[in-house]
Amino acid sequence: MRDAHLSDVGEKDAWSALRAIGARGVEVRVTTDLACPDLFGPEKPYSITTNDDAKRLADDAQAQGLRISAFCMMNRFDENPEEELRWASRVASACKTIGVGAIRIDVVPRRIKGDEFLPFAIKMCKQLVEATAETGVRFGIENHGGTTNQVEFLERLFDGVESERMGLTLDTGNFYWFGYPLSDLYGIYKKFASRVCHTHCKSVAYPEEQRNVRRPRGWEYAKYCCPIYEGDIDFARVVAILREAGYRHDLCIENESLGKFPREKRREVLAKEIELLKQLI
Repeated sequence: MRDAHLSDVGEKDAWSALRAIGARGVEVRVTTDLACPDLFGPEKPYSITTNDDAKRLADDAQAQGLRISAFCMMNRFDENPEEELRWASRVASACKTIGVGAIRIDVVPRRIKGDEFLPFAIKMCKQLVEATAETGVRFGIENHGGTTNQVEFLERLFDGVESERMGLTLDTGNFYWFGYPLSDLYGIYKKFASRVCHTHCKSVAYPEEQRNVRRPRGWEYAKYCCPIYEGDIDFARVVAILREAGYRHDLCIENESLGKFPREKRREVLAKEIELLKQLI
């Protein structure tokens, strides 16, 4: 479960929210100053600034029967490459300290445009792998936005980096958002399944006549995004593809449709999504 959703559950703290909806783990967003602002509730806010801070976070999760499944970074590599490397290295070090195996990252163009971005991204990802070699953590590039949702770009990026530690945060809904037909999605998931080290499980319920055609990027997404139990994507099939590729890690809910529901219903929606995934594993 993404920690950003926990404030919608209506509990006194993040751990109570996770338990209330039946989650077993949480993806934790980390800011550039190593704070964990979406884990609300404790008198002393969580961070991973020091080893002791990271251990406190992991110990508190474990005491609640929960775990940190991944950290989430919102990167701007082409704006501040040196700072981004230092930040990622510190997050990776915290992962090693508390046994978190994956970090979700952004590899998207902000300053560098066009054909110049791919060689930059390859170089940056290689440096990231080298700088964190002793940690063993895997980085999961999310297929996100107009660049890393392109299958050809991802293929060339992974081929260029040449490291098993540079993997994919598979966002099931984003490839659909990008415009790929529903019938093409499962082949895309299978193509990258061996690279997956983290997931964002979300879906869209498009009108039938729009499901298996190529749509403009982002077509009517705000209108048709929905919980995974209402959407077009077959998660039994997704789980089977990942399992066949040897994936044994988290299935993380990301629900961008929660704002459509009354606040008092959002807890129920998230719990129902989690229950669906539990039935599939």
